[in-house]
Amino acid sequence: MLEFLPLGGAGEIGANCYYLNINDVGIILDCGMHPQKTGLDSLPKFELLENKPTDYVLISHAHQDHLNALPFLIKKFPHLKIITTPQTRAVAELTLHNAISILKRQVDESQFEIYSRNEVDLLIKSINYKSCNEKFALSSLNSAQEIEAEFFNAGHIIGSAGILLKFDGRKIFFTGDINLSSQTLLPGANLPSEKVDILITETTYGATDSSEINNWEKEVERFSSAINKVINNGGSVLIPVFALGKLQEMLATIWLQMQRNKITSVDIYTGGIGNKINRIYDYNRYVVNRNEKELMISDIPQRNINDLKDHDELFNFPSIVVASSGMMVESTNSFILAKRWLQKKDSAIFTVGYMDPSTPGSIISKAKRGDKIQLTDRDKKVEVKCDIKNFRFSAHSRREEIISLVKKLNPAKIVLIHGDKEAIDWMGASILKQHQGQKVYAAENFKEIIFD
Repeated sequence: MLEFLPLGGAGEIGANCYYLNINDVGIILDCGMHPQKTGLDSLPKFELLENKPTDYVLISHAHQDHLNALPFLIKKFPHLKIITTPQTRAVAELTLHNAISILKRQVDESQFEIYSRNEVDLLIKSINYKSCNEKFALSSLNSAQEIEAEFFNAGHIIGSAGILLKFDGRKIFFTGDINLSSQTLLPGANLPSEKVDILITETTYGATDSSEINNWEKEVERFSSAINKVINNGGSVLIPVFALGKLQEMLATIWLQMQRNKITSVDIYTGGIGNKINRIYDYNRYVVNRNEKELMISDIPQRNINDLKDHDELFNFPSIVVASSGMMVESTNSFILAKRWLQKKDSAIFTVGYMDPSTPGSIISKAKRGDKIQLTDRDKKVEVKCDIKNFRFSAHSRREEIISLVKKLNPAKIVLIHGDKEAIDWMGASILKQHQGQKVYAAENFKEIIFD
């Protein structure tokens, strides 16, 4: 028996969590929380697992939408064995602890029980870690089935991995979030060398015309030129980022461009959990696939934004502020700072990645000088006085790269996940047009797919 059941993350970029039953060995791939929902609504539908075999959880990487529901899953199924890469384990220790205080601000604990710091500590200690390209066995007392598993560098963030499962002469490859192109720090993904039978792939940029996305180097040039224009005019630049992945890539990009005299040298401000994640990038720079191995991100001169008594100090002299969250979610540093920035005519907000349409970041990214915008229901409308520019420094593959992945791995069956309807429709139609004879499934949450 081979069953695939999405508990979240199908037809959306949400609470990514997928269940595989391989001849009564139960494997859960990822266990995330929906970043735009709170409480029980943010969790995968774990109750669908109650009468199924559950043996392992394999986590592809440590972003919130792939990891943060893990403590809730382990509360329900404490026998589960957790396996990640060493780097994902290290990042998870930071991000799961950090998530506790965020959850406490978001939800009523009398209606939604939040996990404790002790529970996170125990969970982290229980994680078994395997390096990329290190084969390991998965088995169950309730099944004679033996499965060989292997992680492949996914090029998305540090520790991110695609997951290859081999059994009975068959192969399944789960991409997780995959990037086949090089960033400043991370090179593109590595793939299995052999044909697979079933490919489970993300489709994040399936609806995005790739002509709208410059390659990384060209975008760095455009970005550097735009920063200089603001700085030379006496303004400061706010760059909202995800603390994990995007902060490290943008910080390295800015610093290297300063070293090459492509960006005027000014103070760089960062702060929060991202600075701790920087150390994980530094510690592992010779262990994982990495560009710029000699660059220590922690050694880049940075001022701590949390040390400022008044954010208006950021406008006394030109500066660059790299602040989380990437989508300027309410109450985060970047959201609070953006409110100040919107009123500063010589300064600018530069977005550098995907914005969920429901977030303040999306509202800001679509605005231009002179517009009146309202960031949340509780905020008044304000006039946009600063400059706003949007850049694409993607940590996901372009849609043509996913098509090339299909061509390389040549699966008989393809399951499309981690994308909205438009993205999945484009990807499915393109695959069927170019690869006739393959079967394509648009996965739906809570609906199982049985493979023969």
